[in-house]
Amino acid sequence: MPLINKLRPHTTAPSSSLVRLRTALTAFFALDGFVFAGWVVRIPAIKEQTGASASALGMALLGVSAGAVVTMTLTGRLCRRFGSHPVTVACGVLLALSVALPPLTHSALALGLVLLVFGAAYGGINVAMNSAAVDLVAVLRRPVMPSFHAAFSLGGMVGAGLGGLVAGGLSPAWHLSALTAVGLLVTAVAGRALLRVGPPAPPPARERPEDAAGPKGTGGPGEPGGPDGRRRSAGHTRGPVLVFGLIALCTAYGEGALADWGALHLEQDLDARPGVAAAGYSCFALAMTVGRLSGTALLERLGRTRTVVAGGATAAAGMLVGSLAPAVWAVLLGFAVTGLGLANIFPVAVERAGALAGPGGVATASTLGYGGMLLGPPVIGFMADWFSLPAALTSVAALAAVAAAIGYATRHATAG
Repeated sequence: MPLINKLRPHTTAPSSSLVRLRTALTAFFALDGFVFAGWVVRIPAIKEQTGASASALGMALLGVSAGAVVTMTLTGRLCRRFGSHPVTVACGVLLALSVALPPLTHSALALGLVLLVFGAAYGGINVAMNSAAVDLVAVLRRPVMPSFHAAFSLGGMVGAGLGGLVAGGLSPAWHLSALTAVGLLVTAVAGRALLRVGPPAPPPARERPEDAAGPKGTGGPGEPGGPDGRRRSAGHTRGPVLVFGLIALCTAYGEGALADWGALHLEQDLDARPGVAAAGYSCFALAMTVGRLSGTALLERLGRTRTVVAGGATAAAGMLVGSLAPAVWAVLLGFAVTGLGLANIFPVAVERAGALAGPGGVATASTLGYGGMLLGPPVIGFMADWFSLPAALTSVAALAAVAAAIGYATRHATAG
């Protein structure tokens, strides 16, 4: 596979406009992670406020998932009709406003209803801003998608960290209202830039031979169906888009599983102290952020297929260590290696689905990926009851290997 790091950006819009557009989109990705993480750290306080049992809270929290999944399937159509930029801004406003609603509830039923709204905003902004990012990637002709997802990860880490610091001094109402204020401010500033620049026009499919030097089989720039190529008809793209959605599902499964079960594995199976156990997911999240920050350089060096295959294999090896190693330090190292491996697979899958089928492709891949994140925790729980938690966590390694295998097996089918 030839390298693609000699590709030069080709745009039909001024470079300053593209810089503003990229900055605005990065702000929305960071805001999404920041607001969601800020909500998550206040769930225990909201549970106490509503007096919900564990099972009732679980049912209420399904409102986020239900709202997100339903909205993701609809947002692709809204983006095609109104444009991804206005939909991103509208969903940003709704996300900021809806995060302040949970402290106003006093029952599990009411909480579930407002979380439907919050989940709808969360799902909508994820599809809309990813669709906008896919369009920008097509114009820049550089694989910068991981940088946007790195912003999401960084926003989540900051949101969780600040939330933990203020949890003892601020009530959920004040904390989440502050998130609303931040969200509306960021949306006003970044949204203005997003609406003023507008979607950039894609460049010609191929202008010069050297500009089409993307690695064969990777869906690189210049290939049919690549970021700068024409999007094919729905009938021809449905299968490849589902393939990328399946890859996203396999990798997001691991993220959801580690978020809910990583700390318990360290504390229950290895007798780690609570503080050390809590560091397990932090190691994973930090490594994933670092991996995404370096994702553009990695993709330019290796191409998409090699990045997916190498990432899946790395994550599989790391998770085998993380789930089966007898020492705490080895498990923490395994979690970090898993984060590095999974870091860029989801962004690549979403970007390729969007390049092939536009907002509808992003919606399909995002819905499947989000479904994998939701599927991971309960599946791990059932498997832990049947076998053991370490054995159940090896399923993360298995699905990472499946993602790598799918990426390699379909390298030609999904590129053309």
